[in-house]
Amino acid sequence: MPRHRILVLAGLTGLAGLAGFAGLVRPDVSDATAIRMGRAIYTTVTISADYMMSLRHLDHGTPEYWSVKSQVHLRSAVRLHNLCRANRGTFVKVGQHLGTLEYLLPEEYTQTLKVLHSSAPASPLKEVKAVIREDLGHEPEELFQTFDSVPLGAASLAQVHRAVLKDGRTVAVKVQHRQVQQQAIRDLQLMEVLAHTVAWLFPEFRFLWLLKEARKNLPVELDFMNEGRNAEKISGMLQHFGFLKVPHIIWEYSRKRVLTMEFVDGGQINDKEYMQKHNIDVNEVSRKLGRMYSEMIFVNGFVHCDPHPGNVLVRKDPNSAETQLILLDHGLYLDLSVSFRLQYCRLWLALIRADIQAIERHSRALGAGDLFPLFACILTARPWKVVLDGIDRVPISLHEAEELQADAAHYLSQISGLLDRVPREMLLLIKTNDLLRGVEATLQTRASASSFLVMARSCVQALGSNDLREADYWLQRLRISLQTVLSLSQIQIFEALLWLQSCPLVLWLHKTLCRGLATAQG
Repeated sequence: MPRHRILVLAGLTGLAGLAGFAGLVRPDVSDATAIRMGRAIYTTVTISADYMMSLRHLDHGTPEYWSVKSQVHLRSAVRLHNLCRANRGTFVKVGQHLGTLEYLLPEEYTQTLKVLHSSAPASPLKEVKAVIREDLGHEPEELFQTFDSVPLGAASLAQVHRAVLKDGRTVAVKVQHRQVQQQAIRDLQLMEVLAHTVAWLFPEFRFLWLLKEARKNLPVELDFMNEGRNAEKISGMLQHFGFLKVPHIIWEYSRKRVLTMEFVDGGQINDKEYMQKHNIDVNEVSRKLGRMYSEMIFVNGFVHCDPHPGNVLVRKDPNSAETQLILLDHGLYLDLSVSFRLQYCRLWLALIRADIQAIERHSRALGAGDLFPLFACILTARPWKVVLDGIDRVPISLHEAEELQADAAHYLSQISGLLDRVPREMLLLIKTNDLLRGVEATLQTRASASSFLVMARSCVQALGSNDLREADYWLQRLRISLQTVLSLSQIQIFEALLWLQSCPLVLWLHKTLCRGLATAQG
């Protein structure tokens, strides 16, 4: 590394000084801006210095180099995780997003930072009560019969408590962390400065696109009234899905930092033990999740963008005994433009059909340029050779994820550049895709042909509806309608064949016939 960069790193080390050290050793010492800045600078400098010092005498690409680098990755990931937990709020939010970037970050980072989705720090009860008092104008004891002191869960921006209203209704009360509004903008400004510095020290690490998105989306997520409106909008939009439950918002007990809603219990969507205990079919859960998100993305263009396991619950409907999905946390939605949504539909149909010319054409239209093979791999989380053969026809191997992450290390600068130039909508869609794939991987239902058929059906419907709206003549509309019906019928036939292949009765008949033929031939 050039001498002037080492000098800058030394200067940053001095700037971090005692504030950073005190903040990491004693996270409770203060939440003041100086301490938070000190922690962040201290962690950034420590990580940068570790990479420089540990790898400087090793030959790039040797087994020793990769072994030492893996150890540095793990140490650095732990330091970053500790920083996020100490500074809370926006730092946890960004850390959670980094934990989903399996196509970009080494496994040591993603596995360490994923924990933040389920173990974000909680605010003390006195701060929770202060927010309720300030926003609703009453003490919690005046509003609720009971209010559980231990939260049901804590996230980066808020935590949820179970309570009972004076009229006896059981509710979930989402309360924003008290300091997060004040700290958010300063935190993002600090992270942008540090990200610029890291990109200068290590040109292959460029994550400014991530912070730009956080700066744009955070004010929306911090307004819980907007979250309540999103919940009602998606509930109405997907009301034809009888399996979907969105908790009702109780507006008289809701404000910008407090959201009160109907309490709905269930197991997390990645909790296979819960599903087994309650006789819930994981394949049915995966299909319903795919139908729900395919409709959001390809048909409606209004997408819930945080489907991590804590935000999607599953249960048996107490009235019908049907398997039900419960969708929570409606703070972050993506409203896709019509042109982007249709282009994205065409791209996914091309990916499912393994139409390489169409993949290139539609990827370029979405800003991927010559990096369209890399773009296809990021969207599908499959190697390019699998995209060429057909993502619905090649089973996922046990080592495919490791192979992708290893390849990503060699294309880090290209991936960062690609993500910096694609439409902004694409960044949240990629994050959403990654979270959904994580759920499917846990349920062991990922990349089944049926999931791609669900996506294909939604894409065909969306494109057919758009073509009908733009058609000028009745004969043209008739042709479009017939083409759409034919495409949907082909998908349905293929789906029926898949069902027959997995049907227990068909499998039993096949085995019986095979045994009979073997006996006859013997």
